[in-house]
Amino acid sequence: MIRRNDFVVGVSGINAADNPGPGTGVARSLLEDTTLGARVVGLAYDALEPGIYMDWLFERSFTLPYPSGGGEEFVDRLLEIQATHGLDLIVPNLDVELPLYIKYADELASHGIQTFLPTMRQFRLRGKDKLPEVAETLGIDVPTTRIVMSDEALVEACGEIGFPLVVKGAYYLAYTAHTLAEARGHFHAIAAQWGYPVIVQQLVRGEELNLVGVGDGRGGSLGSVAMKKVSITSLGKVWAAVTLKNPLLATAAERFVAGTKWRGPYELECIFDPEQQRLYLIEINPRFPAWSYFATGVGVNLPGRMLRHAMGLPLEEAAAYDAGRFFMRYTYEMVTDMNRFQDVVMRGATL
Repeated sequence: MIRRNDFVVGVSGINAADNPGPGTGVARSLLEDTTLGARVVGLAYDALEPGIYMDWLFERSFTLPYPSGGGEEFVDRLLEIQATHGLDLIVPNLDVELPLYIKYADELASHGIQTFLPTMRQFRLRGKDKLPEVAETLGIDVPTTRIVMSDEALVEACGEIGFPLVVKGAYYLAYTAHTLAEARGHFHAIAAQWGYPVIVQQLVRGEELNLVGVGDGRGGSLGSVAMKKVSITSLGKVWAAVTLKNPLLATAAERFVAGTKWRGPYELECIFDPEQQRLYLIEINPRFPAWSYFATGVGVNLPGRMLRHAMGLPLEEAAAYDAGRFFMRYTYEMVTDMNRFQDVVMRGATL
């Protein structure tokens, strides 16, 4: 039996708003592994991230400097949190912060802060501009994709692909465009917010299938769960879903972790054409998705399994899950004292 309170785990991505981060689901999963006894702290970038105030999930929360700043300042803040509260392992859940964590993983480990992340080479593989190359190794298809850096290239890509099509940021945002004017508007909005490149991609029709899993870093899997989206928000985030077992998707996931020796969590976003029995790879995310608690709810606690593996603890074989389990997201209102918000703004931490 593992002693309680052995591990303090920092979890980021706790912005549980209309575009929810994965952090609250990851924290919930860690706490539901009751024999693990992890203590979870929230790592936020803004005082208005709702997870900060969810004290049933996070025993304390701390703000970090934005990852676009200097790495040394970022590491110093993590070491400060470790010194004042303890910090044994961090589960980062935002694409934008992952390069910093990967870069400084060895330095953090030298101070006793573990991570379980892909290498920088693996991280670059999941870039949207690399999808055709990756999809070929997985034995599945990919929509026609063009990397766009200018208005002239956008016009050329739209003419080649045809409408409707999807305009995407390299890390975030995806919009459907039915005309060149719409495509231009989305292109400039994405470039202004996230920079270049911008991706223009063929719109593929079919069922939206996603799979969340964790690779062990040696070509094996610590478990995975697949689902089909039933309802999405205006931002394209899943609101309701159902578990399924699709052989093409399962095989693609096995090939992905085996071929890349992926280390850490990942998500495959795909479109399945049931008439042609074709699976298209749309995106690879190098982290837990916002819906990852769904896997825990059907018996496959991926954050808990990853923590056990990362810390060298005994790990049983992943449980099988049933197809046809239903997931529904909901909103929830919290009422707290204004002093808590002021503490986060002024001191960078909850008390």
